[in-house]
Amino acid sequence: VLYLVAIFAAFLVAVFAAFYYTANTWVDIGSSYLPSEVIAAFLWAQLEQAEYIMKRRAEIWRQYYELFADLEWEGRVRRPVIPRECSNNAHLFYLLFPDLKRRSLFLQRCKNIGIGAVFHYVPLHSSPAGMRYGRTCGDLAITVDLSNRLVRLPLWVGMEQDVVEWIIDEVIRIVKEL
Repeated sequence: VLYLVAIFAAFLVAVFAAFYYTANTWVDIGSSYLPSEVIAAFLWAQLEQAEYIMKRRAEIWRQYYELFADLEWEGRVRRPVIPRECSNNAHLFYLLFPDLKRRSLFLQRCKNIGIGAVFHYVPLHSSPAGMRYGRTCGDLAITVDLSNRLVRLPLWVGMEQDVVEWIIDEVIRIVKEL
């Protein structure tokens, strides 16, 4: 709920800013990040369905977490770690592979059968803008390593239960074959 309140608060700030700044005022490096009316309409529709959306995403996340436990126990992947004192908004589910080679093979095999698993991120310091504008202290080896090993699994509120179960079965099969 706090997550949704934060999104709505950000939306209200953006709406205020739309009245305060003209549309063509450059306020910082980058662009104007004011939402369009279409984006605001999508946000409003999602806020109206927020309870269902959050519940369904948490259900899918929980299924992934529970059914991939054996893969972690066998040392094939790591699942997300949620500290006891924290809550989880289920905005994504990831698997952490032992190395880039296995992650790459996993992603290719998922792609071949139609599972939309993706790598999670390009570290900001190695992105084009990061290299141009950023500064780092050291080589950020841990960031690079995690980026090379992380995979995000599909987690969409509109996924039917049979699709979720198929993804789980195929992920387990693929990981065990690596």
